[in-house]
Amino acid sequence: MSTVSEDGAHAQQPTNSQSVPSLFSEFDLYLFGQGREYRLYDKMGAHPRVVNGISGVHFATWAPNAESVSVIGDFNGWNRSAHPMQLRHRELGVWECFIPGVQVGALYKYAIVSRVNHQVLEKADPYAFAAELRPATASIVADLRRYRWHDEEWLRQRAARQQLSAPLSIYEVHLGSWRHVPERHRPEAVEEDRFLTYRELAHALAAYVKDLGFTHVELLPIAEHPYDGSWGYQVTGYYAPTSRYGSPEDFQYFVDYLHQQGIGIILDWVPSHFPRDAHGLSLFDGTHLYEYADPRKGEHREWGTLVFDYGRSEVRNFLIANALFWLREYHIDGLRVDAVASMLYLDYMRGPGEWVPNRYGGREHLEAIDFLRQLNEAVYAEELGALTIAEESTAWPLVSRPTYVGGLGFSMKWNMGWMHDMLEYMRLDPIYRRYHHNNITFSLTYAFSENFVLPLSHDEVVHMKGSLLTKMPGDLWQRFANLRAFLGYMWGHPGKKLLFMGGEFGQWREWNYRESLDWHLLEPPSDPHHAQLRDFVRDLNHLLLQEPALSMLDCEPEGFAWIDCHDSENSVISFQRRSRRPEETLVFICNFTPVPRFGYRLGAPLAGEYYEVLNSDDLRYGGSGLGNPQPLPSAPIAWQSCPQSIVLTLPPLSTIVLKWRPFGSPSTLATGSQSGE
Repeated sequence: MSTVSEDGAHAQQPTNSQSVPSLFSEFDLYLFGQGREYRLYDKMGAHPRVVNGISGVHFATWAPNAESVSVIGDFNGWNRSAHPMQLRHRELGVWECFIPGVQVGALYKYAIVSRVNHQVLEKADPYAFAAELRPATASIVADLRRYRWHDEEWLRQRAARQQLSAPLSIYEVHLGSWRHVPERHRPEAVEEDRFLTYRELAHALAAYVKDLGFTHVELLPIAEHPYDGSWGYQVTGYYAPTSRYGSPEDFQYFVDYLHQQGIGIILDWVPSHFPRDAHGLSLFDGTHLYEYADPRKGEHREWGTLVFDYGRSEVRNFLIANALFWLREYHIDGLRVDAVASMLYLDYMRGPGEWVPNRYGGREHLEAIDFLRQLNEAVYAEELGALTIAEESTAWPLVSRPTYVGGLGFSMKWNMGWMHDMLEYMRLDPIYRRYHHNNITFSLTYAFSENFVLPLSHDEVVHMKGSLLTKMPGDLWQRFANLRAFLGYMWGHPGKKLLFMGGEFGQWREWNYRESLDWHLLEPPSDPHHAQLRDFVRDLNHLLLQEPALSMLDCEPEGFAWIDCHDSENSVISFQRRSRRPEETLVFICNFTPVPRFGYRLGAPLAGEYYEVLNSDDLRYGGSGLGNPQPLPSAPIAWQSCPQSIVLTLPPLSTIVLKWRPFGSPSTLATGSQSGE
């Protein structure tokens, strides 16, 4: 028997959901009410199910202020009366129903009649595993259990690969603009310009990243979002990988393949705000359900978005379960948590009278702080070896320290202060750098107060800020030399490394989310400096992977020591990177002027010979070829607080790396990157 919907389509008679067992136990509902049902996504949303031998889909949603809820979709002609849901728990407001015959791939939404004003809202499923391609907004029934994973070896080794003493070098990627088909500047291509799919990206990106020696990729948000220009930071489908590049199964393949190639994946995750789109979380049941009702707490005026209500246990549950969902169901290795500073402060980007103090009269957002601590405790308890990384731009203390000592519990924190100081310094004409020497030394006064990531991220190459290469002063040769010297210093500085795509080969243009990177710059007849810069980044990463001194004590003061941080007149700094074995010590010397320094005396921490393992001025990187091709013997002349010293040549605008060996030892080089090879 069938009924006719409002638009004349035939729809199946409503199913008696009362006879279908609920997916929720009383304990599940209790945990949800406490904000601690961390597998909530196994019950909320749309789940293929067989009931009494009948296949269909079980739907469940949270709408405590709804008068009624029904499921509408392409299977019932979008008829609001065809499939009403049953209120299973009045206090919590959990609604459920089972609809026979609905299959994977079906389109659906929830039609919600608000108890407050009787308004009818048509909402996408907050827990949907898939969604239509924008501008369409329906949710899609999906089954994540179909995919067969092959990354057991990676998961077994992950905890060791991601500990603080392990090398970590991150390539930050926006999947929609890393590479297109066809590439720009190829007029002979006949295929329509389009994104690569998850499966195409898996093979192309893994090969590229593996060749360059990056250990991880970090993806700008891939959760479903309606507006390309938000870069993924305004999310409407928190549990759905964006359909721009394929299906959930395609994204599972992407993660699986990168893992099989030995590459970890960090996902940008956005629990700080969400957009106002009518089909999304905003006013979900006609009331401020996911967001704060008071606009002084509930609006991000800077971004035109809404703030999650962190004081509501069900909202905290939605977010923490979502974080664990990506780690569990997609085997993601870490989450970079966006805009943490905006969560910590009630007066973030707000003037007097535009914010509400906490119960103690302060500006700290106590509910958000509790949420972040609960989030990190849950991740550490549930997912062995997974990382959480805070994008936090203030001096909030103990961000990457355990919650039991009063910290927020993150694994690491972006070092925004280092980034801003160094970019400001590198923009200067070298003749003025002597007056700003503090910019390159100040970060070491706090380098071990947190577990830091050094980011050169997407935010620094958009909105008229210029690309990394165009930030560098001087002529063409000097721009590339400056950038190589800067990157050499960055890889020597304590902290994990992050570089946004395009920076590795010196793209001239700012990043444009609508277009592919300028890959043609790596091919003749383009200037060879671009490919040479990419080769330098490759060798930096390989040095990081080969030399324990660059990672073993990366987050401990014992892993670093200045040799000389005072030579502001020459804009030269020198320092040691150390492991627990003295013979693995590395010496970094950075010359941030275009003036070569001949006969430069440098303190040497140990008696023996020092030989170049990396020189950014090497001919094969596009440099001038100055350097120290022969081993440099130390002499017992105390210098710069060291018992020994060496005399060497400092190339212009360069970073050189020396490694120690005792007198009389074999002269085999670790990297074979002597100057002039």
